[in-house]
Amino acid sequence: MNRAVTRLRALAALPFVLALAVHLLLFARWRDELPAELATHFSVSGEADDWTGRTGYVLVSTALFLVLAAGWTAFVRRRYLWAAWATAGFAGGLLAQLLRANRVDEFEVVLFSPGMDLGVALAVAVVAGAVGWALASLVPEEPPAPGPADGQAADGSAADGAASDRPRLPLASGEAARWSKDTGSRTLTVLSVLALAAAPVTLTVATWPDALIGLLGLAVGVPGLALARVRVTVDRHGLTVRSALVARPRVRVPLDGVEGADVREIDAVADFGGWGYRVRAHRTGVVLNSGEALVVRRDGGREFAVTVPDARTAAALLNTLAERHGKV
Repeated sequence: MNRAVTRLRALAALPFVLALAVHLLLFARWRDELPAELATHFSVSGEADDWTGRTGYVLVSTALFLVLAAGWTAFVRRRYLWAAWATAGFAGGLLAQLLRANRVDEFEVVLFSPGMDLGVALAVAVVAGAVGWALASLVPEEPPAPGPADGQAADGSAADGAASDRPRLPLASGEAARWSKDTGSRTLTVLSVLALAAAPVTLTVATWPDALIGLLGLAVGVPGLALARVRVTVDRHGLTVRSALVARPRVRVPLDGVEGADVREIDAVADFGGWGYRVRAHRTGVVLNSGEALVVRRDGGREFAVTVPDARTAAALLNTLAERHGKV
C-alpha cells in the first residue's frame, strides 16, 4: 500500500475516532444524570417508545462508529473524504443529542425534538464535512486510470508497437467467431439477498422514519442481485455485459467504440471501491471479484472493465473484430 493511500485511509478513520471519543467522554461526564435505561427510539412526535440499558447502549453506539469507520476506510476516495467526515459528524451529533435528551429524572418522559436535534446534527455534519474537504489537500490527487498493460502514449493514443502487442485471435477471412461466459460474485449475491430479506421485515414492523431502511434494502438488493451474475459476450456487435437473470441492465461497447482491449489484474476494493457497477475517474466497470479482468479502452480515453475468467481470449477476439472493423 503506498503512502498516499495510507494517509487517505487514516484521514477517513480519524473523524470516527474523534466522534467516538467525544461520545464516550460525554457519556462518562453525564453518567450520574442518565437513567439506568436510556431512551433509544422515538415516535414521530419525539416521545420515547423503546429503551436500552447503559452497557448495551455503549456497546451498540461504539459498534456503530467502528462499522462506519471500517466501511469508509475501505472504500473512501480522495474526492469523497469530506463525506466521511460529514457522516462521522452527523452520527456524533445525533448521538450527543440523544444523550442530552436522556439527562432527566428516571420517571420523566424523555422527549427528542426531531426538527431541532436533527438540525443540530446536520449542522455538525456540515462543519465536519468542511474540515474533511480541507484535509483532502493533504492527499495527492488520484492518478488517471493507467493505460493497458502494453503501454499508451501521453496523448492517450497507442504507443509505438503497443497496438501490435495486444492479444489477437487468428481468424480466416470471412470467418465468424463468438465468445461468451457467465461469471458471478458470491459476495454481491449474499449482500443483495440479505438486503432483500430485511426489506419486507423492516417495512412491516418498523415505524417511520425507520421504514426508510426497508426501502433502502430494496434499492440496494434489486440491482445488486441483478448484477450478482452476468453474461459477458464478445461478437460482431462488440462487447456486451448483461445480467444473467434478466435482459436488463446491460452495458454494450460497440466495435466502433473500441480502441483496444487487454487483460489486467484488478483489486475490487482498491481499484473500484467495491463490487457491482462501479464508476471512477476515467473508467467504469462491472466488478464482481478481484482478479483477471477484460479492460477495453474506449473512444475518448475512458476505460471499461469487467472481471471474467478467460479474459485473454475475450480481449484477443475483441481486438481482432475491432481491427476488421477498422478501429485497432
